[in-house]
Amino acid sequence: MISNGMNINWFGHSCFRIEAKEGSILIDPFSKDIGIKPPKIKDDVVLISHNHYDHSSTENANEDAFVISTPGEYEKNGIAVQGLQSFHDQSEGKERGYNTIYVIKAEDLTLCHMGDYGELKLSDKQIEQIGDVDILMIPVGGKYTLNAREAVEAISQIGPKVIIPMHYKVKDLNIDIEGPEKFVKELGLSPEKVDKYKITKKTLPAEEMKLVMFELA
Repeated sequence: MISNGMNINWFGHSCFRIEAKEGSILIDPFSKDIGIKPPKIKDDVVLISHNHYDHSSTENANEDAFVISTPGEYEKNGIAVQGLQSFHDQSEGKERGYNTIYVIKAEDLTLCHMGDYGELKLSDKQIEQIGDVDILMIPVGGKYTLNAREAVEAISQIGPKVIIPMHYKVKDLNIDIEGPEKFVKELGLSPEKVDKYKITKKTLPAEEMKLVMFELA
């Protein structure tokens, strides 16, 4: 565990591990059925944005893990989590149901993971609920979620300091979504490519947004 800031690792799709001195959080663990290797679940907190097999595989979680899968306000060991209800589609959930956006506060940082957000545009209420965001994890692969253009629009609404795209096509993934190329072009920022990412309040970009993209091992 680290003494200050967040260590962030990506396992593919929408699955991240966030480590801080308060504990470890795993978001949207997936089944091996999607074609890429799932992580071992060893975390204090596990967040599930919605109950689809590519986001909710918690069978191997520790018995004492705090699994959160619904909207609400939660806290464990100084990690504050707020779950915000949204939809997985553009028809108020009629196609794919609900989705939970998570806002995580730890280490004097605010991180937002949008899950499989599929609405056409964030509402004023959602923007207010999400609030000021340092790090935004946002789906960009389209079809089931925001596409490249819609993701860029959501980013402009939220105004994060660091953008981490997710839920896009990678090698061996057997889900039919687009790669990240359209999104990167639409956003117009050169990505910083990493295999892991450490961020502290002091190392946040002061003015311009930063695009961070993970490379799978």
